[in-house]
Amino acid sequence: MKHFSLSVRNLIRKPGRTAGLALLTAFLALAVFGGSIVVLSLRNGLNSLEARLGADIILVPSEAQSKVSFQNMFLQGTTGAFYMDADVLEQARTVDGVEKAAPQTFLASLKADCCSIRIQVIGIDPALDFTVQPWISRSLSRELGELDVAVGCKVEADVGEILRIYDQRCKVVARLEATGTGLDTAVYCNMDTMAALLRAAEEKGVSHKIETGDQVISAVYIKVRDGYSIDEVNSLLNGRIRKVTAVRTRSMITGVSNSLAGISRAVTWLIVAVWMLAFIILLLAFLLIVRERSREFAVLRLLGASRGMLSRMVLTESMFCGLLGGLLGTGIAAALLFPFAQLIETSLGLPYLMPDKGRILLLAAGTVVLSMAVSAFSSVIAACRLSRVDPGTALRGEN
Repeated sequence: MKHFSLSVRNLIRKPGRTAGLALLTAFLALAVFGGSIVVLSLRNGLNSLEARLGADIILVPSEAQSKVSFQNMFLQGTTGAFYMDADVLEQARTVDGVEKAAPQTFLASLKADCCSIRIQVIGIDPALDFTVQPWISRSLSRELGELDVAVGCKVEADVGEILRIYDQRCKVVARLEATGTGLDTAVYCNMDTMAALLRAAEEKGVSHKIETGDQVISAVYIKVRDGYSIDEVNSLLNGRIRKVTAVRTRSMITGVSNSLAGISRAVTWLIVAVWMLAFIILLLAFLLIVRERSREFAVLRLLGASRGMLSRMVLTESMFCGLLGGLLGTGIAAALLFPFAQLIETSLGLPYLMPDKGRILLLAAGTVVLSMAVSAFSSVIAACRLSRVDPGTALRGEN
């Protein structure tokens, strides 16, 4: 253990050199840990979006395309407020190849005296719904009652609290798990509650009526029966039902997936570039350090230290620096990413769902180990150079 104590004393004796080497590995750890967290969060968000979407096709009023981006309906929660006759649901059910059809109604609340907070309200039929209801069932063992609401994880309301929506007192009965999408900012209720909210909104001057009547819905989510082509069913829906547009959900996810693939490639290349740069800089740094300390090593050799002991001492110092840098870089990345996850999600405009704590800890530990390994590997070449140095030559100052 003699070389170990010498290594520790050397690191303490030269704090500037130690800090410099630690900062180099911290830069590597920051890129590896931070980049990996971002990529994993985006992939988790996309997987969550696919799982939560559930439907193969979505029917919306034709004019909805000019009011809102279908992709933003799920990524940013901006469903807007557009309506069509509720009879569209029954028409969709009669189309060959449709296995399930479930309605949803959208209502955007106002941030004013009538409402506690500005939110997007989504009404569902629990008996028919196959996209949101299974998700709600994880947090609520019963169906939503009248004026009951379930809130996404980013809505600032706890179970038992009252949300005022157009002066209607709605009770929060469940908080839902995170999805990394706009669904996290929405409030969900049954159709009876939505009808009451729509009437209350009318009294506030927010109109939702259409020419054919008062019974309205905003969208119909459709599951295609096994053995049928989604494209063919989509075409049938567009051809048979007037004034509506049928959109394949896969077409929305494809754009998100392509964006995610581009970001993942960019982050991966960044990590590789940083790894190579850090390795080269660390290698040069250790070579310079060995050259600078040649007299010190020569004295140690004359005092009885073997070449192997000196090599192990250099390796131990490098691993200490790698450990310090790995911890520092991982800590900085965590401080930058975790508190600002919502801001990152908004800036990227993509589903963003952080990994679970176990995976984060595992990734952090792996990053620290990688930092130590890179530092140690960089010092190996310097240690090999050290083993060839003749003590007498080093003491005379000859190269």
